[in-house]
Amino acid sequence: MPYNLKEIVANKPSRFTSGHRMCAGCGAPPVVRMVMRALKPEDHAVVANATGCMEVASFIYPYTAWTDSYIHTAFEAAASTLSGVEAAYNVLKNKGKFANQKGETKFIAFGGDGGTYDIGLQSLSGAMERGHDMVYVCYDNGAYMNTGIQRSSATPMFADTTTSPAGTVIQGKQQPRKDLAKIMVGHHIPYVAQSIATTNFKDLYEKAEKAIYTKGPAFLNVMAPCPRGWGYPTDMLMEINKLAIDTCYWPLYEVENGKYTITYKPAKKLPVEEFLKPQKRFKHLFKPGNEWMIKEIQDLVDSRWQELLDLEEMTNK
Repeated sequence: MPYNLKEIVANKPSRFTSGHRMCAGCGAPPVVRMVMRALKPEDHAVVANATGCMEVASFIYPYTAWTDSYIHTAFEAAASTLSGVEAAYNVLKNKGKFANQKGETKFIAFGGDGGTYDIGLQSLSGAMERGHDMVYVCYDNGAYMNTGIQRSSATPMFADTTTSPAGTVIQGKQQPRKDLAKIMVGHHIPYVAQSIATTNFKDLYEKAEKAIYTKGPAFLNVMAPCPRGWGYPTDMLMEINKLAIDTCYWPLYEVENGKYTITYKPAKKLPVEEFLKPQKRFKHLFKPGNEWMIKEIQDLVDSRWQELLDLEEMTNK
């Protein structure tokens, strides 16, 4: 049924408020704000936030940018902390402790790729496997940005970071990035999606709403560019996001009970160098003699995009 997304979103209060200390041009605040806006106005959220950029910049005691209940937890523990809170809430609810509660209580965890792909993967996997009714949102900026731009397993191949520098011996990170969304699909949970904060926010809002109100565990992987770590002008955030999806570097799709649906297919798929060129972390790729690195990234993007197309066709038969 058609609806006016702008009207719906505009009439909802912002649950992630202004006054936080995230960098100008950072992709994470729009992600968090839109995910939280997907909540129904009458519902309440308990948010667990792993240590990282979002935590240190949005919750500096006694100040907070969060209007719902908020728990700062250790780098590795966002999923396990929230799963424990969700379990405790259910015990209390069954004892009648929330008989007069208005609306529902929802449980949402946020973590960067360092605290999700790497340090927090074990607790995330456990929470998903146990079937807790919660949503885990990874804001993926492709490195440990909060601690000095060190490479993570979400860092793309050949990216320059402080622990995988582009120099005369190696040319940035040598390994391709981990496909975390597919790992989550392997847990056979009800809902997994990959999204981004583009100018109309429709894709992210709808997937966040679906994740929050799907019974059981759900996982959202959302690209959140970092101007410091990626090296793009702060006013270029939305353009970088658009190039990521138009080159199919960051495909938008969802997996509902094992069924793949690609939610955005560019009318004209752009070469991946259009996404790489504005970012200083890839500037060495454009030096004479390094064309092979761009081709290798392009081949990887093309193969993963084709794999996604094949999965959509296979699971929708």
